[in-house]
Amino acid sequence: MIDVALTGGRVIDPARTLDTVGDLLIDDGRIIGVARPGEGPHVRCRVDVAGLWVTPGLVDMHVHLREPGGEHKETIASGAAAAIAGGFTTVAAMANTDPVNDSAEITRWILARADEAALARVLPVAAVTKGLAGEELTDFTALREAGAVAFYDDGMPVADNVLMGRALRAAAALQAAVITHAEDRAIAAGGVMNAGPVAEQLEVPGIPPQAEESMIARDCALAAETGGRLHVAHISTAAGIEIVRRARAAGGGRIISAEAAPHHFTLDHGAVLAHGSNAKMNPPLRTPADVAAVRAGLADGTLQVIASDHAPHHVDEKARGMCGAPFGIVGLETTVGLTLALVHAGVLSPAVAIAALTIGPARVLGIGAGQLARGAVADVTVIDPDATWTVDATSLLSRSHNTPFEGTPLRGRAVGVCLGGRLYGGLGERVTS
Repeated sequence: MIDVALTGGRVIDPARTLDTVGDLLIDDGRIIGVARPGEGPHVRCRVDVAGLWVTPGLVDMHVHLREPGGEHKETIASGAAAAIAGGFTTVAAMANTDPVNDSAEITRWILARADEAALARVLPVAAVTKGLAGEELTDFTALREAGAVAFYDDGMPVADNVLMGRALRAAAALQAAVITHAEDRAIAAGGVMNAGPVAEQLEVPGIPPQAEESMIARDCALAAETGGRLHVAHISTAAGIEIVRRARAAGGGRIISAEAAPHHFTLDHGAVLAHGSNAKMNPPLRTPADVAAVRAGLADGTLQVIASDHAPHHVDEKARGMCGAPFGIVGLETTVGLTLALVHAGVLSPAVAIAALTIGPARVLGIGAGQLARGAVADVTVIDPDATWTVDATSLLSRSHNTPFEGTPLRGRAVGVCLGGRLYGGLGERVTS
């Protein structure tokens, strides 16, 4: 007799090109296989998921949990709870906390806090440079040994070419990726949204697309030169995507990857007129043509990852207006619904969408998550692709509610997860025996 069977669902595992209706079998916290409906062994706990998607546990490789130092915005526990509610079993926590995660001590502290929360798995991403100052590399070896899965000066691009090259080489020696926030700050020049007619209408400084594109080009060239693994975060411009596409085609496919955030494939800069600072993020919302390019990049595989860039901020901070408010929106609990909008529109197949939320980020981080192979840890997400709901910021489990999607009707959401064989969310209500 085995522990758990998720019965009658559509099992989608892009890592194995598996898409079939069946029973996912779990024993002792691990996947043991997929059986034809009703033909598996006897089970202690049978969960009826007929009509739902059963996928590998979703992985969000770009999340700000704010702790230590920003607990009024989010804590590791509240962020992990929001992750579970959004269908994510694993999240990667960014380094721009206070203090910055630039030491083994902070990395270990984050892991200990995540263990206390006992919710989604939290993987620390360590800083590339000490204090995010862009001047001196952190101790990559010590950070890696402490549990860091990648290196990233989130929000602070490594401007020095030589230092970025050294970072790529150091990370490559540890089989880790360097993530880049692609922004030439001299070109961005204090802008707060996309440069163009909307910024002009609002009389606020704009961020030209060239600020992002020039840095993507530099970093792809450095990756090719050093052989280091480069991941471009939250790409937002058509030209930037084309640079990545060409770099991968020229031989960089093994070492260069990139991600899209849901807001960049859903909203354009016109959303700032309706949502103000709740539509302020960096990189900013771009033009409709850029939105179309992000979607196309996901569809053709140029972009292998969908990541929320969950960036909670307190309501008082976001009330400071476009020039005074911080960049960022929450996203853990809306990512699945926004991604499935692309599926329902025929832009992405279910397999491509799920791959971008599972095996894509898992491969970038070099972790064993994101698949349902026999023997894999039983982290599983169950999705109702047709569930209709409306985003209500006050109901989000995140401590912050800064979202431009308030009141947006969505179709599709996670209804529960299995984490190491344990049921969370609404799955307990579906137990039949």
